[in-house]
Amino acid sequence: MFTSSTRDIPEMRAVPRHVAIIMDGNGRWAKQRMLPRVAGHRRGVEAVRAIILACAERDIEYLTLFAFSSENWRRPADEVSILMDLFLRALEQEVAKLHSNGIRFKVIGDTSSFGPRIRELIAVGEAQTAGNTRLTLTIAANYGGRWDIAQAARRYFAAHPEALHDQSEYRPEALEPFLAMAYAPEPDLFIRTGGEQRISNFLLWQLAYTELFFTDMLWPDFDAAALDAAIDWYRQRERRFGRTSEQVQAAHGA
Repeated sequence: MFTSSTRDIPEMRAVPRHVAIIMDGNGRWAKQRMLPRVAGHRRGVEAVRAIILACAERDIEYLTLFAFSSENWRRPADEVSILMDLFLRALEQEVAKLHSNGIRFKVIGDTSSFGPRIRELIAVGEAQTAGNTRLTLTIAANYGGRWDIAQAARRYFAAHPEALHDQSEYRPEALEPFLAMAYAPEPDLFIRTGGEQRISNFLLWQLAYTELFFTDMLWPDFDAAALDAAIDWYRQRERRFGRTSEQVQAAHGA
């Protein structure tokens, strides 16, 4: 189990250990260039490749990307179909490259809504890369933060039916092993591109004490230099986790 930011003070590092990103702005990027939205999504895939490499080169250990939310099914049917096709092609073409670069691949979300070929490729990719340690790349697909908490509670009570009658041991941390990202530390740095300033049902539990960085830059334009700017901003933050500056400094021997 990793440290809970609502209970303990996590390790402080100049480079965030875990970065989580909402990749917003593909459609607007295409519209500004009078291109179809699919062109923006394709360019967005290229930005994903670049940021994965940039994170690995900067010794970031975990990168989590919000690719498709549980609410995105509400988009026009033709756009959803395009996104599913792009996801399928990325699984077919990119996982082997991730593996060759020592990157572990994970998917979180309710994958039961995807077609059998996508589910098969996810399972194969996760198994193939399970032993890699350079970077853990997590794709949140058909994911929602409320879904995550609900499924964690359901799994907890299935494992501990006695808690339904005796809730004395049922504390918030009891859910942590059952969350979709129990294998990863909480994000240190959250980035959202595209100008919006909200977290849109993404990692609601895990972002409790994450530093939130918002940029007007559209996702297809987000590159290694933009990542460095976000990390530089992160380094200026004083992370207190509900404590005073003096308490945090004492905890780290400052």
